[in-house]
Amino acid sequence: MSATPFSLLIRQARILLPTGDFLVGDVGIRDREIVQVAPDLGSVPEEVLDAEGLTLLPGAIDPQVHFREPGLEHKEDLLTASCACAKGGVTSFLEMPNTRPLTTDQSTLDDKLGRAQQKCLVNYGFFIGATSACSPDLLSANPTPGIKIFMGSMKGDLLVDQSEVLERIFATGRRPIAVHAEDQARISERRQLFVGETNPAVHSQIQDSQAALNATVQALGLSKKYQRRLHILHMSTGVEAELLRQDKPSWVTAEVTPQHLLLNTSAYEQLGTLAQMNPPLRTPQDNQVLWQALLDGVIDFIATDHAPHTLEEKARGYPNSPSGMPGVETSLPLMLTQAMQGRCSIAQVSHWMSLAPAKAYKIPNKGVIAPGYDADLVLVDLNSYRPVRREELLTKCGWSPFEGWNLTGWPVVTIVGGQVAYDRGNLRKEVRGQALTFN
Repeated sequence: MSATPFSLLIRQARILLPTGDFLVGDVGIRDREIVQVAPDLGSVPEEVLDAEGLTLLPGAIDPQVHFREPGLEHKEDLLTASCACAKGGVTSFLEMPNTRPLTTDQSTLDDKLGRAQQKCLVNYGFFIGATSACSPDLLSANPTPGIKIFMGSMKGDLLVDQSEVLERIFATGRRPIAVHAEDQARISERRQLFVGETNPAVHSQIQDSQAALNATVQALGLSKKYQRRLHILHMSTGVEAELLRQDKPSWVTAEVTPQHLLLNTSAYEQLGTLAQMNPPLRTPQDNQVLWQALLDGVIDFIATDHAPHTLEEKARGYPNSPSGMPGVETSLPLMLTQAMQGRCSIAQVSHWMSLAPAKAYKIPNKGVIAPGYDADLVLVDLNSYRPVRREELLTKCGWSPFEGWNLTGWPVVTIVGGQVAYDRGNLRKEVRGQALTFN
């Protein structure tokens, strides 16, 4: 045991307290845990961080990412992705099953956990993917935050669009279900209307709001029928938000991405296929309705759906270009910039990006700066602005749809389990996160 009470002392930060108020003071950390929060702890620790002028927030939890390993490491891998997380203030992530091989059983889940243990600077969890085979591992594989169902926008075994299969999955077990809610039959039908079109803007017409609404209505109906815990991933339309405003059981949650809040169909003109994602970008009116739903608690939290593709892949031209965009490095500064512009508060951003996803997936001891909680923290600079620059990004794909946006709230130091993983531009690649648990 060390002679000092703390292994790390954060000194004179502007600390976001659980009440939503701020305290200028110190945070003492021992091992992986916050031990004390006070105006002046006055100790001589093993390591000290001078945080004067910086704001201390709980580390962000990104509850929907695609980190591409195994099988698609030319786009991203767990090391590059976790470095990008650390730079972006994301201290934990939940990753999706559409890797190669697919994460659909205990062995493929164990493989990912083993890779992450070797490579990840931040904490990690992995979804188990549903298939029409309804493997017993859907209910027994551990640890996992839940079952991911692609109701649309997917090919191969992970596409689950048959009503009887969906019903069987919802009817069996109590494990949380997270859905990509798009109606594959409608998408396939509408795609025929746009054969030969090469303008990526038609993507938002093919995968229209009705396709999203149809699937959300179906998933919500099954969730209510079986009282099954349901999470609606990357909600993109105002009509879905209004549906939940009228009919949202206590066991249902929803998320929205920064891009569905801040970008819309006008982005195709500037970004081309870089603006292509699933579900697609929508109208400015959808932006407004989603924002209001988030502010009102109809939508529960933020996720990035970080889904990188190389610039070469994106340059193939629509409809041969893949859907998806990166996001873990920009999500926190994007949202904090919105807070500084008065659209929401810093405390709300922290709730949406830390505590709310921790609660939804029952991840213990995350999302609050208080004694007994994990020391997953980020110091951000809210006093200066800096643009998103392609050459500074750590994601392997090397681009962002928000390139050139002038943002504040950039992470200065990111702490994972009491260890400094990122410090003023420098990564400590020897730091390792831990496998998340789900109570």
